[in-house]
Formats: sequence, structure tokens, C-alpha cells
Amino acid sequence: MSGTLDGGALDVGGTELIELRRHANDLGVLIASEQLPFAAKRMFTVQGVPAGEFRGWHAHRACEQLLVCLSGSVIALVDDGATQQEVLLDDPTTALYMPPMTWGRQRDYSSDAVLLVLASHDYDRADYIEDRDEFLALARPRT
Repeated sequence: MSGTLDGGALDVGGTELIELRRHANDLGVLIASEQLPFAAKRMFTVQGVPAGEFRGWHAHRACEQLLVCLSGSVIALVDDGATQQEVLLDDPTTALYMPPMTWGRQRDYSSDAVLLVLASHDYDRADYIEDRDEFLALARPRT
């Protein structure tokens, strides 16, 4: 079941696990929420990640993200420059919220994993921080 790999509470600056509502009946399953932490401007999915490969390895200066594993499983690392935690995403009723200035990386995608990412901003290459040392220097004042 989705949650931190250490079994504790998620304790990385502003990140949180958000439970989405699941409605099931004879016509199927609907998962929904009207209380998302931001208005989404962009969405994308990640799937077909080869075994042993990583995705992410960056932070965003302004963009917020919400990660939902629609099928399969993936492990997401979140890091605020002072604290790191890994979260297992394996249930589409659990979303991982990542505020700006959160370093993210995903690993151990199952072969059937489909990760949905909702983003608060349109794609902007200048919003990405891909150098870990730069991220740490920018994140330090927050800690």
C-alpha cells in the first residue's frame, strides 16, 4: 500500500500524501478529488521505464507537481535539501504532492507502471534545477 518506505509520516518540507476518493459500483471504479493543492496547467504520464532506470533527478523553482501511480508501482524520492524520504506509490487513490523546490527522483518502476504527473505550470526549461549542488545552495535558506 502506498506510503513512506520507512513506515513513518512524510516529513519533507511541504510534501504530503493526499488520499483521493474511490467510488466503486457495478459500472466500475471512479477515483476523484475536488481538493487538489493547485490548478493543473499541464499533465503527462511516464511509463515503459526500463528496469533499473531512474526518472526525475531535478527540482522546480516554481512548479508544483502531483504524482499518481495509475497502475503498477514506483518509488518516489522527495528531498527538501535537509530531509529525504522515499514513498511507494502503488495505489491510484494516493497522490504525492511535491511543492516547488523539492528534489524528486523516481525508481523501481514495475513493468506495468503508469505514473500520472499533474503540474501547476506550463513547461518552462528555466524552471528546472538539474544540478544537485545548485539545488542544495538554493534550498539551504529554507532549512
